[in-house]
Amino acid sequence: MSQGEPPTSDLWRPGDDPGQRMFVTLFGPDSTSAAGGSGPFVTESGEAIPSVTMAYETWGALNDDRSNAVLVLHALTGGSHAAGPAGPGHAKVGWWDGLIGPGRPIDTDRYYVVCPSVLGGCQGTTGPVSPAPDGDPWGARFPVLTIRDQVAAEVALADALGIGVFAAVVGGSMGGMRVLEWCVGSPDRLQRAVVIAIGAWSTADEIALSGLQIRAIQADPAFRSGEYWRTGEIPEQGMAIARGIGQYSYRTEAEFEDRFGRRPQGNEDPYRGGRFAVESYLDHHGAKLASWFDANTYITLSRAMSLHDVGRDRGGVPAALSRVTAEVAVAGINSDRLYPFALQQKLAAMLPGRRPAAVIDSPAGHDGFLTEIDQMGAIIRTVLDPPY
Repeated sequence: MSQGEPPTSDLWRPGDDPGQRMFVTLFGPDSTSAAGGSGPFVTESGEAIPSVTMAYETWGALNDDRSNAVLVLHALTGGSHAAGPAGPGHAKVGWWDGLIGPGRPIDTDRYYVVCPSVLGGCQGTTGPVSPAPDGDPWGARFPVLTIRDQVAAEVALADALGIGVFAAVVGGSMGGMRVLEWCVGSPDRLQRAVVIAIGAWSTADEIALSGLQIRAIQADPAFRSGEYWRTGEIPEQGMAIARGIGQYSYRTEAEFEDRFGRRPQGNEDPYRGGRFAVESYLDHHGAKLASWFDANTYITLSRAMSLHDVGRDRGGVPAALSRVTAEVAVAGINSDRLYPFALQQKLAAMLPGRRPAAVIDSPAGHDGFLTEIDQMGAIIRTVLDPPY
């Protein structure tokens, strides 16, 4: 493997089949965005990214007055492929495939749906695997990002697409953080919003779990201070442990007990060094992620989530939320132990209008916004289907 080539074989990178991705340059001399301009993208930390390429996918058609656009925002390990089959360029079916399409809750017969890959990701948008000015991957040198940085890039995308106001912005988990930042930071750019499975800030509990995942990756000898791309190795064990911690927090005690209990994995004997079935489950998810997701990207996006605080430098959370003019529906999962439903209740109570948070009943914990398609669809329809 040549120097500078990301080592994960399933990681999408420039030159691979783009699938349904489209690309736009938002900052730098080749920018097509008025918001981006010809200068670099400057992060909140003060660091500059000379040029930003953003990958995105669309469904449906933009109407003549450009009033029917819906922005869909993905979670930590998602990407622009929110809907559609697996195939060239896309290893998996769209992560919200059941919600986006003709006649579905996000109805592409009515709406023009846009889903970008997030700034700092590894699915076609500029991030740690992208070339830095010296030609090598950014790697661990990639600037610290905030959720606000990510939304600033998405605003530039909207400008490049000629969308002044979104009919709605929708997302869960990290995507929900970005929806909330859209509502507060660009209130004139959206009419409605669905914020799913987050709070107005990241709690100490969430930051602790994220920090442990980052430390697990960095402690892997193969990490090499983030320059693993020089060796062709990846910090596979660190990534597997990090994802195992994450997967544990995404699901629930009740689900684990029902699915696995104290059963051993296959013929393994835990009393002789073998694994329990639940350990095998976490190992499987960890190894799977390590095969297709970049470690520096995982760290970059995890840190951005820990930095989430909609009230920062805005006079506190209530003052920040008082800026919101969009009609907002907040939803959460009743079994979520990563972002407990109480956080959504607090958020909803502070928003103008004080519409109660909707409950998604699920045994799947935080992942319920991905697994409970019918319930998610019903909530989204209350926002997108008139009357509101």
